[in-house]
Amino acid sequence: MTTDSHPPENLRRSKIHSDEMLEWMQGKGKTIIIIHDNPDPDCLASAMALRHLLAMKLSRDAIIAFSGMIGRSENIAMAKELEITLIPLDLVRLDEFSVVCMLDTQPGTGNNSFSPDRRVDIIIDHHPMREASKKCRWVDIRDEYGVTATILYEYLLAQNITIGTKLATALFYAIKSETQDLGREANQPDRDAYLRLFPIANKRLLYEITHPKVPVEHFRTIHSGVENATIYGKLLVVNLQKICFPEVVSEMADYLIRLEDIETVLGMGHYNDGMILSIRTTSHLLNAGEIIRRLVAGRGTAGGHGMMAGGLLNNVPFDPAALKEVEDFLTRGMLQELSIGNVIPRKLIETR
Repeated sequence: MTTDSHPPENLRRSKIHSDEMLEWMQGKGKTIIIIHDNPDPDCLASAMALRHLLAMKLSRDAIIAFSGMIGRSENIAMAKELEITLIPLDLVRLDEFSVVCMLDTQPGTGNNSFSPDRRVDIIIDHHPMREASKKCRWVDIRDEYGVTATILYEYLLAQNITIGTKLATALFYAIKSETQDLGREANQPDRDAYLRLFPIANKRLLYEITHPKVPVEHFRTIHSGVENATIYGKLLVVNLQKICFPEVVSEMADYLIRLEDIETVLGMGHYNDGMILSIRTTSHLLNAGEIIRRLVAGRGTAGGHGMMAGGLLNNVPFDPAALKEVEDFLTRGMLQELSIGNVIPRKLIETR
């Protein structure tokens, strides 16, 4: 797969940036790729693509490191079917690495376990620029893109690197899942990549990834979600209480945003000693990332962009009173953010 003879501006940008990055990396030692905690398809595919780029252009291997866990069945299937090798960050001796790359996340955002005091050399991301990121050596942040994997796809295209079937499948699925089949925050580069990758993606593997067997906890979570969901006009708030893995909150928010007459979903669930948060909205007038940062200000960390965002409230004990206090606090904040006034709350499912 090669670039056109007159590549568009975004490919020119990718060519310049990847050329400079690769030139700087020449002669450097071992490379580590840091992705965010509880990795999703976007950071998994992006890491897979960057590792391939370094192998093809510099004959260099790189390890992919993460913290947390992969809990969502589709993401487990993706890592398994596409043979993506991941190393727990806790098992890595960071001082051995000369180059530190960070994909689909940034220093100090709270969604990665890499110490904000440590050096990061390369950042490639599609979330808004954070202040700490400006100190890094090579930064390619394109918040006008819907998917980080699209940026890495362009790097491969700009460098005339062949994209094999498994990598194409990973990149395609990342764009597919992150943008909900181009229906959520997909821009022209994402659409171009989606359409060009689909013919070479392995359709059997795509099926295995998108239709995995799910554990019984999946259905228990759906039951808990609909039972604990409260509707405030166009806002739905769901408190999943204790959860078995962090990704289930965003999974439930994605599920409930499909409810008719609902424009925004705020999901939450208790994990370890904190409250995992997720916002989904179908409104192009809102910015979920800005909203959630205001909601957790002083109590946790958060990030995101237009139609989707996530966060973490720290030091929340698991007891009914604390969980209720957090739900009430966040709900009041959301109602204020959305300018929802006198509305009578109602349960999604009325129980007798």
